[in-house]
Amino acid sequence: MRRTASRGSFFFEAISEFANIEMMRQTIFKAISLLLPFSFCIYWPIIAFGDTSGQVNGGKSMVAIKVSNPPEVDGVLDEDIWEKAVFVSDFIQKEPFEGQVPSESTEVAIAYDDEALYVGARMFSENPAELRGLISRRDQHGETEQFAISLDTYHDRRTGYGFGVTVSGVRFDRYYPQDFEHNKDYTFDPVWHARTSIDNRGWYAEMKIPFSQLRFTNREEHVWGINLNRWIPLKNEDIYWIIVPKDSTGWASRFGTLNGIRGIEPSSRIEVLPYFALEERSFDTQEDPLKTRTEHTYRVGGDLKIGLGSNLTLDATINPDFGQVEADPAVVNLSAYEVSFEEKRPFFIEGSQLLSGTGYFYSRRIGAPPHGPAPGISVGDTPLNSTILGAAKISGRLRNGLSTASLVAFTEREYARGYNYTLGQPTGEKIEVEPFTIYGATAFQQEFGEDNSTIKLLLTGVHRDIDENDPLSAILRKKAFTGYGDLNWRFRGGDYNLFTVLGFSYIEGDSAVIRKTQESSVHYFQRPDAGHVELKPDRTTLAGYNYFLELNKNSGKHWLWSHSLSLESPGLDLNDIGLLRAADDIELYNSVTYRENTPGDVFYRYSITGSVNNGWNFGGVRQFSNININPNLTFRNYWNFDMDIGVQLRAISDDLTRGGPLMGTPFGGWFEFGIENSHSEATKYGLEYEYFGDEFGGYSHNTGFSLSSRVGDKVQVSILPEFYYAKLSRQYVTTIEDESASTYGKRYVFSWLERSELSAQIRFNMFITPDMSFEFYAEPFASAGRYYRFGELREPKSRDLLEYGTEGTSIEHNFYGPYYVYDYNSGSSFEVPDRDFGYLSFRSNFVIRWEFLPGSTAYLVWQHILEDENDPGKMVRGESLLESLTSEGNSILAVKISYWIPVT
Repeated sequence: MRRTASRGSFFFEAISEFANIEMMRQTIFKAISLLLPFSFCIYWPIIAFGDTSGQVNGGKSMVAIKVSNPPEVDGVLDEDIWEKAVFVSDFIQKEPFEGQVPSESTEVAIAYDDEALYVGARMFSENPAELRGLISRRDQHGETEQFAISLDTYHDRRTGYGFGVTVSGVRFDRYYPQDFEHNKDYTFDPVWHARTSIDNRGWYAEMKIPFSQLRFTNREEHVWGINLNRWIPLKNEDIYWIIVPKDSTGWASRFGTLNGIRGIEPSSRIEVLPYFALEERSFDTQEDPLKTRTEHTYRVGGDLKIGLGSNLTLDATINPDFGQVEADPAVVNLSAYEVSFEEKRPFFIEGSQLLSGTGYFYSRRIGAPPHGPAPGISVGDTPLNSTILGAAKISGRLRNGLSTASLVAFTEREYARGYNYTLGQPTGEKIEVEPFTIYGATAFQQEFGEDNSTIKLLLTGVHRDIDENDPLSAILRKKAFTGYGDLNWRFRGGDYNLFTVLGFSYIEGDSAVIRKTQESSVHYFQRPDAGHVELKPDRTTLAGYNYFLELNKNSGKHWLWSHSLSLESPGLDLNDIGLLRAADDIELYNSVTYRENTPGDVFYRYSITGSVNNGWNFGGVRQFSNININPNLTFRNYWNFDMDIGVQLRAISDDLTRGGPLMGTPFGGWFEFGIENSHSEATKYGLEYEYFGDEFGGYSHNTGFSLSSRVGDKVQVSILPEFYYAKLSRQYVTTIEDESASTYGKRYVFSWLERSELSAQIRFNMFITPDMSFEFYAEPFASAGRYYRFGELREPKSRDLLEYGTEGTSIEHNFYGPYYVYDYNSGSSFEVPDRDFGYLSFRSNFVIRWEFLPGSTAYLVWQHILEDENDPGKMVRGESLLESLTSEGNSILAVKISYWIPVT
């Protein structure tokens, strides 16, 4: 009988894990002793006396007037209230000439009533006929002239809301979770209105922002932070009411003040968004004999949003549907590590900023494909994803500066039908492939100090409904808990910050799954020459910790720098609700940047960054050392050129043999560059190239090109082709048990790998209006690999291979099977699998999207996913992308309608 976890095991595991500190103490001490004295001597005078900008808003303020008759939001600004309103016009340039008077005049005024805030803006233009009326989807405001207002409604000088509109009436909105101008969260998706108009003097914008879509503290008189921005792409001119200087950092901390708002109360904010969806799935594959040709389903569910007081919001979803979300790109993964994908589901990204960004919360775990069946069980008709029964989250910020976000989600128990592949028929048995699971995460962040420093606590938990007799207990952990606390101390006006994190993980389950965890690529505890870790087959828990320390200089006329230290203990594991590819790491990163933001005769601006980085494991083995230099140049015509040149020194890897002994890595180097035209052009294009080579003669080339163009005002076309070709000198193949091997009784087989990939991301979007669009996305993809020149690791820590076919060995290939290797020195023979591959994929989405009422949207979605094998070992060609269109796969046709109901 398998062992199960005992009470108090977390504490024993934690003590055992921290006992490893002494084993790696000398490694850390050596690294820090080199870093800290140097940093102190060089940078402390700069911190104390060096160039900083401070945070100054110039004391600007504007006044909002209250109205009894709200304006009609039509973009004309012909109502009486705009005659009475107080307009501000003292804008200044940030780009291209910081601090100078703008070439065009801009006037903005604010009014309000009990329901909403109203914004009126006049953007005068010398040549209104030249204004680009480009239409795009909401939040894709692109390269057309635009106006935006940012509001710090809590007046915490750290967070803010942004609302904007282009000259053609395309709305965009974002949330600023930090005091940083370029950290914009576009998942903020409130219901509000904006209209624009054009005449012979310029263009005009009128906005209505309901107070129900904003969070603010309940008080009689409100003082909010505010900033205004206009971008004029034809002149590459970016103007602000209050600028954040190019040499500085910040955003909400520099806002002016909006006064005059009295007598409004936060809305109770009850909103319901029910949906109805019809779906047809068509399958064209022989891989799963239980899949029916066509399946029809329907789904009913909805989202609920409730204000909890004036500061918190509850978002809940029941039976959520994400059929309109674009499919993930195709990937061929030859590494031992998991591939991660971007979260695209709106519920899991809106309002979840406090939960993300550290690896402790990876929301793609929720609703992922089922993990089963258990070993030795065959099934067919496995669900594509685990069904999310429901989820809820609470987020907001209290008056005392405490921000919070909590999320809980439930996924359904999933089943597949048993199948006997020997007999070629179903067994009729219902096999569980995923248990009922509860996911939870919560975070609290408290602001303090005049520079808006923060301290944060995050905790997560996962519980799966399995017991020791459940076959799934051999592959899934029953419980997992993780958490961390961090401190972000900003000083000297935010020009410097010290960021530190201390976290932990604890997992619990059957001894079979904990052994599987120890042997996984995250840990590799079975390494035969690792004295600081040990595989314990009977353990039922595993605990670990991590620590991170970073010191940054964020602002200054010329010099910036960053130093960081990262520790991830051998037992750290975040992968039940987070993402961690490998533990057992100690890493040091150091960089220094020199920049010039004052335009010159050749460059509009430029920067040069140098970096020195090193990594060890907790046994003191140096795993990598690299040095690189990265110049970034923007020319006077606003073309941008970026380059990165670096070298990696010889080192020793603890994961190349995938659980085997240490193996040396070669000296190598890389060269990368990218060039693109001005971001304000209607047609944008760019080229990227990457090269890597090592001392064994291995190399890789990666070339990508991007082209995006507007056809008229309503059509946008883009294509991003990419080609990769490599001859890699050390590709892992397999491990073979052989007592005669000098590498701890196993042969670790590697080969050269010739590999090529060709892909193209194609988009065609037509925008009838800003609220109705036809959007098409396609990605043909082809990948191939050929394994050759097989050999094995000569001895532990060696970087050399004993190549088969030399030194008393021979190798023969069965054309339809494996390679046969004979070692005449030891008298042994063995097989090496033929891993040549060819893979084709074609993924496409066609979406008709119509926001027929504010907040209410209808979707028609057609999704096509094709996959097939093709000519293993034969390198891809241009026609390979066309061949991907004939692959097998499935299609999904779906209709979804959601209707926004504001209850209060």
